[in-house]
Amino acid sequence: MENFFTIRQAAQRAGMTEETLRHYDRIGLVKPARRDDWTRYRYYSQQDIVRLNTIAALRCMDLSLKEIGQVLDYDDLGQITAFLKDAERVADEKIANLRQAKEKIRAARRDYEQKQKAGAPAQEPFIRELPGRMILLSPELETPALDNLWNYLHPFYQQLPPERRAAYTFEDLAGVYTCQGRSRMFAVCARYPDTAGLTALPGGRYLCADCAQDQLESRRQALTQAVRGRTGRAPAFSIALVVVSGILQWHYQLQVPLMQAGDGQA
Repeated sequence: MENFFTIRQAAQRAGMTEETLRHYDRIGLVKPARRDDWTRYRYYSQQDIVRLNTIAALRCMDLSLKEIGQVLDYDDLGQITAFLKDAERVADEKIANLRQAKEKIRAARRDYEQKQKAGAPAQEPFIRELPGRMILLSPELETPALDNLWNYLHPFYQQLPPERRAAYTFEDLAGVYTCQGRSRMFAVCARYPDTAGLTALPGGRYLCADCAQDQLESRRQALTQAVRGRTGRAPAFSIALVVVSGILQWHYQLQVPLMQAGDGQA
């Protein structure tokens, strides 16, 4: 004797809600194998459960219920084979996208943890002793934005010749280099084969300050004037590191060199 399942049992076995099963019944996608003439209760067979689980799998492919109904009615092996090949391709794309999203989430979590350990931004200018750094300037990017910060390092790898990309790695941070009135975003090189096409930031003492986007220019001017007052000369450049402070928010740490280019250790 065939076993039947109530609508609640069938919904639990298929990982769906009872209302979903009622909707599938109304549109003819999954009709229960039996319905009580007196109570009108729905009863589902094991074959109905298999059909419901198949629908759940097809829903993961972003198919509409109408398209799913058409697929379930296929009676040609060629159609079925072609559909399953396409389904496998779509599943592979989804897996690849999820893996990429997971890596971005993991990187963001590590960054937020580091920012949390660092504590609140300093309100007053302070001096930092920084090592020499080699940076690659972007020919196009000038200011941070959500669309370029999300996958920030990709365009820097793309601007390198294909045969040289494997020789470079970049630190996971973003910044803006300003020199002679022009600002360009940059990536800090962690590994590089030579200095061709790179810009050297000398090591040494930098006057620094944290600020929000709307304070960036005024704070840059203030630090520049402070450095001029301390050293008697205008700094050759300034750096604005992007410091992530929220899911869609960031501020800056300005860094203005207190030494001349030849004074530091590159």
